[in-house]
Amino acid sequence: GMRHVQALLIFLNITIMFIGRLNVGVSVVALTNAESTNPDFPEYDWTEAEKSYILSSFFWGYIFTQFLGGYLCKRYGVKSVMFWGVFGSGVCSSLTPVFIGFGEWQAYCGIRVIMGLAQGVVFPCIHQHLARWSPPKERNRLGALAHTGIECGNVSAMFLSGMIAKSSIGWPGVQYVSAGLAFFWCAVWFVFAANNPTESRFIGEGELGYIESSLKHNEKYHKTIIPIPWKAIWTSAPFLALLTARCCENWGLSTLQAEIPSYMNGVLDMDMKSNAFFSALPFLAMWCMSYAYLITAEILLNKKLVSLTVLRKTYNSIAFWIPCATLIGIGFLDKEQKNYAIALMTISVGVNSAQTIGSVLNTIDLSANHASILMGIVNTAANFVPIATPLVVGWIVKDNSDRTEWQIIFIIAAVVFFVGNVVYVIFGTAVIQPWD
Repeated sequence: GMRHVQALLIFLNITIMFIGRLNVGVSVVALTNAESTNPDFPEYDWTEAEKSYILSSFFWGYIFTQFLGGYLCKRYGVKSVMFWGVFGSGVCSSLTPVFIGFGEWQAYCGIRVIMGLAQGVVFPCIHQHLARWSPPKERNRLGALAHTGIECGNVSAMFLSGMIAKSSIGWPGVQYVSAGLAFFWCAVWFVFAANNPTESRFIGEGELGYIESSLKHNEKYHKTIIPIPWKAIWTSAPFLALLTARCCENWGLSTLQAEIPSYMNGVLDMDMKSNAFFSALPFLAMWCMSYAYLITAEILLNKKLVSLTVLRKTYNSIAFWIPCATLIGIGFLDKEQKNYAIALMTISVGVNSAQTIGSVLNTIDLSANHASILMGIVNTAANFVPIATPLVVGWIVKDNSDRTEWQIIFIIAAVVFFVGNVVYVIFGTAVIQPWD
C-alpha cells in the first residue's frame, strides 16, 4: 500500500543522500592521484591535512541543521522540508567541479559545508515520517527497510564513484551523476509523498483506516503541535544511553567509512580500481546482512520469543562488540596478509549493520510524538564525531603506509565501540517514556 511506497521513497532518499555525501572518499583519491583513475583530468597536490579537512567538511554544516530539521518538519510538514533539503544537496553536487576549478581544496570544503547544511534537515524528517506512516506493529520492519538505504548508499558511493572516476567522464562525472539522482528523486517525491496518511491522494480507504486506528490518536492529532518536554528529555537515562551509543557507533563507523580507501592504498598497497571494489565489499556485506537481521528480528518479535528491549540490546551488542575484536586484528596485518585484512574489514562492517535495529530506531520507541526532536539531538551530537575522526587520523597518521600508526587508529575505535555498548546495555530501553 501507500505506506510501503513511503518506505521505498525514504529508502531511495537515504541511498541518494549517502551517494552525494560519501563519494568524497573516492573523489579525493582521484583528484590527488590522477594516474589511479583517469589521467586526462587535472590533478591537485594536496597535503594529508588538507585532505582530512575535505573529508570532514560536510559534517561542519550537517550538525547545524539537525535541530532545525526537527523543528521545520513539525512546522511545515515533512514533504516540503525534505524536498528542499535534497534539492539543495543536488545543486551543491552539480556545482562542485566548477568550485574546485577556481578555488581548489578551500572551495571544495566550502561547497561540502553547504551540502551538509542542506542534508542536515533530512534525517529528523525521516523519523517523523516513519512515525506518522507506520502502524506500531510494522514500525520495526518499515523503519529497518527504509534504513537499508544507508548500506545501499555506502556500496553505491564507493563502487559507482570508483567506476565513474575511472571512466571517460572522470571525477567531475561523479558529481554530475550524484546531482542527477538527487533531482530525479525530488520529482518522484513531489508526486507520491504526503505528510501523513490523511493527506495522501493515492491511499485507499482500508489502508487509511488501518494506519490511523493503529496509531490511537484523535482526529485533530495531525493539526496539534505538542509542547516539547525538554527537561524530561535531557534527564532521561534511556535517552542519554542512546545518545552515548550513537556517538560511539559513529566514531567506529566513520573510521571505517572515510579511512578504508586511504588504508588500503597506503598499507595494503592497492590501486583505485581494485580499491573501489574492495572498499565497497564491506558495505555490500553490510547491506546483505541488514536484510538477514531484519528477517530474524521479525521472526523473534512475531513469535514473542524476546521483548523489543532485549532484541535492541542483543542486536546492538553484535554490532558493537564483534567489530571491537576484528578492528584490533586488522592492525596487525600488512600487505602479505591482504586477504585476511579484507576479510576482517568485511566482517567488522558487515555485522555492524545490526545497529539499525539495535539503536537507530530507538528514538521512535522512546517517543513517537517527539521522534524528530530526539533524532535532531542524537544526530547533532553523533555527527560531531565524524568531524573529529579524519582530524585525529590526520594527526596520528603522518605516513600513510606506516602500519603501527594505523594500529593506534583501530585500537581507539575498538575501545569506543566497547564502552558505548556497555552504557546502552545497562541503561537503554525500548519502552515508551512517560514524557511522550
